[in-house]
Amino acid sequence: MTIAGSDSGGGAGIQADLKSFAAMGVYGTSAITAITAQNTLGVTDVLELPTSLIESQIDAIVSDIGSDSVKTGMLSSSEIIQTVADRISYHGLNTLVVDPVMVAKGGDRLLHEQAVGALRDILVPLATVVTPNAPEAEILTGMTITNVEDARIAARILVDEIGAACAVVKGGHLEGPATDVLYDGSEFTLFTQERIPTKNTHGTGCTFASATAAGLAKGLSTQAAVRDAKAYVTAAIQSSFEIGGGHGPLNHFFELWGRND
Repeated sequence: MTIAGSDSGGGAGIQADLKSFAAMGVYGTSAITAITAQNTLGVTDVLELPTSLIESQIDAIVSDIGSDSVKTGMLSSSEIIQTVADRISYHGLNTLVVDPVMVAKGGDRLLHEQAVGALRDILVPLATVVTPNAPEAEILTGMTITNVEDARIAARILVDEIGAACAVVKGGHLEGPATDVLYDGSEFTLFTQERIPTKNTHGTGCTFASATAAGLAKGLSTQAAVRDAKAYVTAAIQSSFEIGGGHGPLNHFFELWGRND
């Protein structure tokens, strides 16, 4: 199940999540937290859904279909974060991937500034894996991240101090090869991939987190789920589409449609 916002352009949010679930071989459900008007250039409007409706969506899914794994994305307010955390705890949804969405690819803010504390203190401690990029990890930890060693420190803080079971600090915003740092509370694992020269990266964070959630739903270890998600996202970026005038979307179904690289 993905609990996230809707992207009218289809590149990120629940649209990217459901595509990723399908591509990774799991059945996807969704609880929508917000409706956004956006395209490859940016976000032009946002409507947050009532917390009662978010709660009803989660309850409807769990009461009938169930959920082996949950991925959260855009949770824009403290009230929404609290509602989602409450339902996750109430239903015993113990496999949780938290993508701490804060800013859209085009720079538009998707998390109210006053809600950062709720995200850090209420939701992240419930996470099986939290998957921030470097700027998001900086906000959550209060430190500056400029290299892989900084990412290691941030991942340790997210687990040892904030309370996530595992953390992946993604290196897409850092210089050099794209190195993601996984910390599971005892050891670090680094996943490195040469940087792909493209602007078509809209929805990479959503795709990575939902692919990780899919792996966990299939019974993979966290390390294996992250490894497979990294490989999947890399291939989807390599075969991404030239759509729109901004950051284009990934090719989630490259195995079905073929690669564009």
